[in-house]
Amino acid sequence: MLNNAHRIVSSDVEELILVDENDNETGHLSKAECHNGDGVLHRAFSVFLFNDDGNMLLQQRAGSKRLWPEYWSNSCCSHPRRGEDMQAATERRLRDELNANAQLEYVYKFSYHARFDESGSENELCHVFVGKVLGDIKPNEHEIQRIRFVSSRELDAELDERPEQFTPWFRMEWRTLCEQHADLLSRYAM
Repeated sequence: MLNNAHRIVSSDVEELILVDENDNETGHLSKAECHNGDGVLHRAFSVFLFNDDGNMLLQQRAGSKRLWPEYWSNSCCSHPRRGEDMQAATERRLRDELNANAQLEYVYKFSYHARFDESGSENELCHVFVGKVLGDIKPNEHEIQRIRFVSSRELDAELDERPEQFTPWFRMEWRTLCEQHADLLSRYAM
């Protein structure tokens, strides 16, 4: 089901945007350096995509990922690169990871820190978007192991039964979307 033709993979040498707690740009650092040890606060984004039936697209991260390999997560998550605005970054990563387009709506942003054993940490100020996927999805096997669509009810049950199978940022973001942005979420989710 995964498409072998896609070879674009995010790189540890790409420069990410460092930010302060107010999301003001403070500099640049390689992706690898941003994730070493306890990490350095940098700008990121998470996208939650829904199909016409109101089901959300989940991805299982590739086994080759440094942080949280083979964990289930939201539809797409990544970082804007140095000199790249958020719209360009989300469009690029939707193409790179899913070979997909979407109409996105910005919801909120928050910062979090999560450590993945000795492999490193996420230390991000993350912008969260929801949207509707447009057209077919062709996942990049170098970024994504598997995809599936789930209803909100199915996802809530899985998160209650097996939270350890999901990335920490996804669990935080989904809870916030459900608790603080339910009206907006109801326009997309079943």
